Amino acid sequence: MTTLENKVALVTGGSRSLGKDTALQLATLGADVCLTYHTQREAAQETIAEIERMGRKAVALQVDFSNTAQLADFVARFRRVLRDWGQDHFDILVNNAGILTRKTFSYVGEADLDAQYNTNFKSVFFLTQALADDLRDGGRIINLGSGTTRTAFAPLIAYATMKSAVELLTQYLAKELGPRQITVNAVSPGALDTDFNKDLFSERPEARDYIASITALGRVGVADDAAGVIAFLCTDAARWITGQRLEVSGGAYL
Repeated sequence: MTTLENKVALVTGGSRSLGKDTALQLATLGADVCLTYHTQREAAQETIAEIERMGRKAVALQVDFSNTAQLADFVARFRRVLRDWGQDHFDILVNNAGILTRKTFSYVGEADLDAQYNTNFKSVFFLTQALADDLRDGGRIINLGSGTTRTAFAPLIAYATMKSAVELLTQYLAKELGPRQITVNAVSPGALDTDFNKDLFSERPEARDYIASITALGRVGVADDAAGVIAFLCTDAARWITGQRLEVSGGAYL
């Protein structure tokens, strides 16, 4: 895998779980990383400390992506970080921040759907729009999709619907930004044993065995399984891959 030396990455929701592992993977390859967090300030600072121990620059910015009114201020703060680092552009945008609603169709309320839309789709759309001109030609955008857009799982209907929109947005962005040699891809994980799914595994311990049983590789995934794929897509080795949905599920439901 080629180096990301002298590259700058922005990873949303980068304080823990898949976002944290992605930030660490990018830093390991040489990138300086700005990550965002919503409420987990201490976890974000721990991630920053790990990256700095690698000799890379890192900073954490607080933002609530459920409220797009905060985006303008966030973008201004991010641009100040770039200037402090002697940069006028950045190279990698990983749209990872998201929330999960576990309710079947009959129980999804308007507030539930609005929360999913605002955080998991609307903020992705408008953050990418706001930063598109700041992204260096030849840059990378990775959007987080979901394995649930291919195989229906009833309690995730609201979540999966928004992730499906993100995956389609990925194709349109790839076409829009292609003339600038910017690649745009969606990484769509299966169920991962992370904080994102801790309630499921806590309430339904049998879910872990079930997921392993319908997965070709015979286990539940971990954050690093998907983070490595995200990091690969950010390298020059993946320069000819764009507009794709890459499912990272260990072969679930084959």
